[in-house]
Amino acid sequence: MLLFCGILIIDGKYIAVKGFEQKIPFIWGIDYLTHDIPHGDLFTVEDEAAFSRFFGKLKELGYNPKIVIADDRQGLKQALNKVFPYAKLQLCHVHFVENIRQLLNIRTDEKYHHFFNSLIAHVFKVKRESKITKGLMHVFYKRTYDNRMLQNIVTGIKHRQQDLFNHLHIKNCPNNTNLIELYNSHLQARLKSIKGFQSFDSANRWLNGYLIRRRTKPLTDCKTKFKKLNGFASLQFTIQDFKLWPTKIAGIKLPKQEPKR
Repeated sequence: MLLFCGILIIDGKYIAVKGFEQKIPFIWGIDYLTHDIPHGDLFTVEDEAAFSRFFGKLKELGYNPKIVIADDRQGLKQALNKVFPYAKLQLCHVHFVENIRQLLNIRTDEKYHHFFNSLIAHVFKVKRESKITKGLMHVFYKRTYDNRMLQNIVTGIKHRQQDLFNHLHIKNCPNNTNLIELYNSHLQARLKSIKGFQSFDSANRWLNGYLIRRRTKPLTDCKTKFKKLNGFASLQFTIQDFKLWPTKIAGIKLPKQEPKR
């Protein structure tokens, strides 16, 4: 039996596969506190059906997330609500804010700097949800200047307020997908030398092998509150009964010591 913390970060990494005009998504998830990867799967498109299959497989594996941290992808929330109706969604602040930054050309134009900085200070850096509502009202009445585009940004945040700030209600929950972005960069480094796969099946087999290796390779570079994970394979933190921990998987030697709970 596996044991997870229930804080799941998910993302899609696009893979080049022969026979497909465009790269196709490999959707995978990382359990935040254990750094283990409960599931990853290759799909032809990233849509509600794909996310439903992904979450359905998690449910089969016995993984029931309290919250899912992800980018704002079409069909993701609908799939999550269908498979795990009690799980919450947390949208990644890094990407959400970056979309606003690009929309307003913040890096090249100073016109909306006061609005943007006020939005960050009074909304996205606030730690209490009651103050977030007040912050949105402040920005709307003091910084939108009757500008319809700016008003739409604020009302859009108000409309997505729950999905943007669910992390405030769950202990140790991040508000970004930085962890899986790091894992994506590691995967990209491995894929760079491959330059694409000859078939869907070959891609799927390689990715499955990659996940096994990631889950059974001792962690070495964890910092701050995750230092305690170093020296252990992430899979060790999710196996509930240590006696069931094998000494080898597919010829890979595994750490023998028991991680601290």
